[in-house]
Amino acid sequence: MSSSNASLEALQAMLSFDAGLELLHEPSEIERFSRDAFDYSPVLAERLASCRADLVVRPADVAAVERLAAACAIHGVPLTVRAAGTGNYGQCVPLEGGVVMLTSSLRAIHNIDDKTGVVTVEPGCPMRLLDQSLRQRGRQLRLLPSTWRSATIGGFLSGGSGGIGSIRWGFLRDPGHLLGLELVTLESKPQRITLSAAEAEALNHAYGTNGVMTSLQLATAAAVDWHQVAVDCERWTDAVELLLACGRAAIDLHLASLLERPVLKHMPTWSGPTADRHRLLLLVSPDAIGTVRRLAANRAAVVHDLGPEDLNGGNSLRELTWNHTTLHMRAAAPGWTYLQMLLPQPELAAMASLRQRWGDALLWHLEAVSQQGCVRLAALPLVRWEGMERLEQLMEDCRAVGAFIFNPHVLTVEDGGLGVVDGDQVAAKARFDPAGLLNPGKLRGWLERDGLD
Repeated sequence: MSSSNASLEALQAMLSFDAGLELLHEPSEIERFSRDAFDYSPVLAERLASCRADLVVRPADVAAVERLAAACAIHGVPLTVRAAGTGNYGQCVPLEGGVVMLTSSLRAIHNIDDKTGVVTVEPGCPMRLLDQSLRQRGRQLRLLPSTWRSATIGGFLSGGSGGIGSIRWGFLRDPGHLLGLELVTLESKPQRITLSAAEAEALNHAYGTNGVMTSLQLATAAAVDWHQVAVDCERWTDAVELLLACGRAAIDLHLASLLERPVLKHMPTWSGPTADRHRLLLLVSPDAIGTVRRLAANRAAVVHDLGPEDLNGGNSLRELTWNHTTLHMRAAAPGWTYLQMLLPQPELAAMASLRQRWGDALLWHLEAVSQQGCVRLAALPLVRWEGMERLEQLMEDCRAVGAFIFNPHVLTVEDGGLGVVDGDQVAAKARFDPAGLLNPGKLRGWLERDGLD
């Protein structure tokens, strides 16, 4: 579906007279806004290295978004919506060129309901700013990625799935998080449509392939001044059992991560006192610290209370978890990549089987999450990169022990998630992007429906 030079020139001429649209032409700007953190994956680094937008556009407001959508539809030019670009799966990389639309000017917080805490906000609002505004009203975001200091709320909803807070609140696509949204359709006469919570789910974690979101309505949580706790265990089995015990205890947890000893060695110094042990990283309510100490004592673990979390600095424990663990590991040892999976139960048996086969080419990083009300262990293990064949074999071995893989080395929504086509996502694209111009190549169900893959 690549656009012709004539179409691009006509589009640019049409947009250049619009004061509400900032056009970015410089090669350095094109390069910057055509990328995200896909180099976490050697597979995607090779696949996406040459992908570039033809033009980058920043609309000043929602009315300008409508005019940009109309122009792209009229001239048949692909449109890829981009937020902060902190994702690492190539979600906002334009596979077929065209226009990259920046959401950074769409950052208004329209309303925070005093009774319910429900927030209505534009997609380009930085999550850090949004969380700060909520905390002034006694609320906080339920879920955040480890990139929350620079990520936007719309980017997180479009490309993320869970993160900090998942131990309590599960995942973004669980009912109850997204309560509605407004979008602009990609048509010659764009519509501005408000969707209910049920209708909005089709745009949740869809990589911006089936609608241009212009406003989100989200549930929030009561604010807590979280305490940072690091817990060191000599034995891996004790560490895993303690992680599960903390997740199942009657305490308020915002984060429960576990780093295997070799991974901890590559983390920054603020992870806690130097120790040659496996380490749990916890964010807990102040009244839960005593319970953590009691659970740790049963396993001869050493507890370090690192004090209240300081959200104004950049060195809290949350900066060492989820995909920031991978970030820090790769900064110290670039020859590593990672996987994402939900471990089967019992978790220890599956991990022991994989360790026996893969040795120190697979290093464990675990995150406790809530799945359908139950505590489960998600794994984002560090993997020594030894080529695609070895990576495929590792994934097959993980599946063989019962792990469910969320593959971070693929491009499409479906193959990085549940592996099956979501008919609602495809139907939403047909309704809101009938020509298939939004972020083409990322929704496999659309390609299969049209017989283009």
